[in-house]
Amino acid sequence: MACNTPIVLRLATITDANSIVAFDHVAASEPARVQFIHDQIKSSACYVAVIDANVVAYAVLNYKFYDNGWIEMLYVHPQFRRQGIGSALIRHLLNACRTAQLFTSTNQSNLSMQRLLATLEFDRSGFIENLDEGNPELVYFKRLRDNAI
Repeated sequence: MACNTPIVLRLATITDANSIVAFDHVAASEPARVQFIHDQIKSSACYVAVIDANVVAYAVLNYKFYDNGWIEMLYVHPQFRRQGIGSALIRHLLNACRTAQLFTSTNQSNLSMQRLLATLEFDRSGFIENLDEGNPELVYFKRLRDNAI
């Protein structure tokens, strides 16, 4: 189901932090997640999707994964899921990424994210065992452009 209201995609500002924390269920119980959100905003790595002046999703794009683009986080407010917002945000990150390759990962149990990545033509690149017991982390990859200059 696509969202009919225009979505504004932009870098997050510190004034967005409280909105993000309010809908991120992990932030409700983990102060480290709140700090992570603030740190990513301050480092200009956090992007938001805004509908009707309300932040409804956020994503973090950094270059910590072997100097490649890395989507460290994608989180859509539960009331706004399955409306194309996550897809729009990742497409925005594809355009913002400064490297020729973009990676991300998700748990094997996160079928929604796996479907989203397949729709956006990310390829499986491998998996990592033992991060979450019995729930391997699946790594995905997308080539954005040739490495040749």
